[in-house]
Amino acid sequence: MVQVNDFRQIFTVSKLTGAIKSLVEESFPLVWITGEISNFSLPASGHAYFSLKDANSVISGVMFRNQQKRLRFTPENGMKIIGMGRLSLYEPRGTYQIIFEHMEPSGTGALQAAFEQLKQKLSLEGLFDQDRKRTLPYLPEKISIITSPTGAVIRDIINVSTRRFPNIALEIVPVKVQGVGADAEIAEAVALVNRMAASDLIIVARGGGSLEDLVAFNSETVARAIFNSTIPVISAVGHETDFTISDFVADIRAPTPSAAAELALPEKSALLSRIMEQRATILRAIVQKQASMRERILDFTSRLKDPKRSVDDLRFKLEDLESRMARLIHKRTAASRERLDWFVHALFTNSPARQILHERETVKTRTSRLEKAMTTILERYKGCVNELTARLGTLGPMGVLDRGYSITRTYPDKSIVMDSAEIEIDNTVEIILAQGKLYCEVKEKK
Repeated sequence: MVQVNDFRQIFTVSKLTGAIKSLVEESFPLVWITGEISNFSLPASGHAYFSLKDANSVISGVMFRNQQKRLRFTPENGMKIIGMGRLSLYEPRGTYQIIFEHMEPSGTGALQAAFEQLKQKLSLEGLFDQDRKRTLPYLPEKISIITSPTGAVIRDIINVSTRRFPNIALEIVPVKVQGVGADAEIAEAVALVNRMAASDLIIVARGGGSLEDLVAFNSETVARAIFNSTIPVISAVGHETDFTISDFVADIRAPTPSAAAELALPEKSALLSRIMEQRATILRAIVQKQASMRERILDFTSRLKDPKRSVDDLRFKLEDLESRMARLIHKRTAASRERLDWFVHALFTNSPARQILHERETVKTRTSRLEKAMTTILERYKGCVNELTARLGTLGPMGVLDRGYSITRTYPDKSIVMDSAEIEIDNTVEIILAQGKLYCEVKEKK
């Protein structure tokens, strides 16, 4: 603060902002406020930043990470809330905001909002899908009951179970059903029964109560433990009108713990009665079947032919076939013998030796004629060849040379010279005579 003259006080921006901050924070240390959330953001720091507005005004809000973790619901844009916080002024920007310590949805409680949000989340993940739910065993040998070891719930389940099936094996797994750590105990109990793998069915049960009393059964920890169980689970939590997250995840929901025992076990007396009825029905069916088979045996016996008579009939038939076969063989043998005799006679008449002798004479005659014809033809062609050879010798190059002529060729190419223009002066030429050759050098050409 700077004093100018005695009648004015001039504040710096920081001094004025600090004074307003002190005034605001001292005047409103804690306030309850309601409004609608907008511009909600949750950065990596884990602190939530948002605006809180009504029809006419808007104010900035923040909830730090530690307070955020204690919420049983997730704030969202458009959600109307009631919260408690302290006013604070952010000096660098000169804006004020509310730092929330507590928050709950307006109109419904935080537990109900958390219930609805978790229900929607797990439903989207498929934990409530009907196609993954297992059928309960018809007659379990052992049932594990996860509940408080004291109270009416365990007594009701034991009474109903022993009444319906007196010698059933019941295993009680004691847990806390409400209070701090109850959800972890229930989840661990479900996992323990699965690890032991000695039970055919699990019943998770507790008596009725308020929404606060049923918090453990509305937790994500218990829901996922039931979902991951390989043993079928019956959820029997609260009264008939109470619904919890564990009811939706379990393989079947029982409206009460007593109803869970009735769903888990059939009545032994009813089973025995049904067995006796089925036994009587089977015995009657067996007697009727025996009577029917006896009648069929008698009918078949009356129609059955004496085996000795059948054997005699087959023997007579066999002897007849044997006789017929012998006659047929004799007849075919005689026919084949006659045919063979005819072929032998025909073969003798047309003896191959006679044919060979005849053909051999024919070959000799034709060979002699062929030799004579070939000799005549060869003599004739020999004369023609001699005549042509003489004519060829007269007309051939050597014959020309013998008459005094010569052949001139280039040297060394040995091309026959036909024109003097082909030869240059001083070129060497080869002259072939009837006897020998001359190599001459050209001195002049005309």
